Amino acid sequence: MFQQLIEYLKKNPKRIVFTEGADPRILEAASRLLAGTFLKPVLIGDPEEVQKAAEDAGYNIRGAEIEDPNNSAYMDEMVEIFCELRKSKGMTPEEARKILSQGNYFGTMMVKMGKADALLGGATYSTADTVRPALQIIKTKPGHSIVSSCFILVRPSATGENEVLAMGDCAINIKPTAEELSEIAVEVAECGKIFGIDPKVAFLSYSTLGSGKGEDVDKMRRAMELTRERAPGLPVDGEMQFDAAVSPTVGQLKFPGSKVAGYANTFVFPNIEAGNIGYKIAQRLGSFEAYGPILLGLNAPINDLSRGCNAQEVYSMAIITAAVA
Repeated sequence: MFQQLIEYLKKNPKRIVFTEGADPRILEAASRLLAGTFLKPVLIGDPEEVQKAAEDAGYNIRGAEIEDPNNSAYMDEMVEIFCELRKSKGMTPEEARKILSQGNYFGTMMVKMGKADALLGGATYSTADTVRPALQIIKTKPGHSIVSSCFILVRPSATGENEVLAMGDCAINIKPTAEELSEIAVEVAECGKIFGIDPKVAFLSYSTLGSGKGEDVDKMRRAMELTRERAPGLPVDGEMQFDAAVSPTVGQLKFPGSKVAGYANTFVFPNIEAGNIGYKIAQRLGSFEAYGPILLGLNAPINDLSRGCNAQEVYSMAIITAAVA
């Protein structure tokens, strides 16, 4: 899967901002990306600190661009743009300059200005510190009301091909409404296509086709109906239990005639609790590799790392983020 993304990026090279340029994990991933010549890393930080950190760790980052927020030719223009974006909040140039001196805001503004195609942060920043500047500067796509997330899960199958699944929202929205779940479903399905998934979307619940009752069941059924209206050509069904979603025998027994039941590869969870638990069960007990969270609904690709990530995860997420761009 990653080789296909790399081949695409070789034909369509991208520039990706790393907001924590002196972090050893970022430097190791950046050195690998530079050696591959299919992605241009932009490291945020003091050039001397970044170079010293790379030398101390033994990583070759020759060819990487290093941008220092405290000594940037872009800063005056950034301040002007940010003040305009935040004028309803009464943002002053002095306040804007202070905020933009932070790597997460500076990097996000580089994407806004077209100085980079995508951004990857979160090795030391919290998810909120990555999402907040994205919402303030990049904003959501037209017609979108929320930012959501998707995890791509991959494992080798008996046929030798990868089994690839998409799951959302497992990281951002705590208790989405039916309308928000519909938006999430379409975004997750579109994200899955990038990774070769021909989406069949299941709206998951503790009920299948009315076998259970309750507000949460009604919400998932309503979300499915709204998704059919929003994306008429997208195969969706629900509400259904997970066994009905993935087992053809159980699916056709519990949900006869459904084109999704038993064959789902794209899953929409009712809330963040179910989603977060679900993808981690698949990762730890199902031997899937989990990639994400991939943030969805923004005007440009901005992605968040776990603060416990390793260099391999940074490298993989950089490729994914650039491919989304």
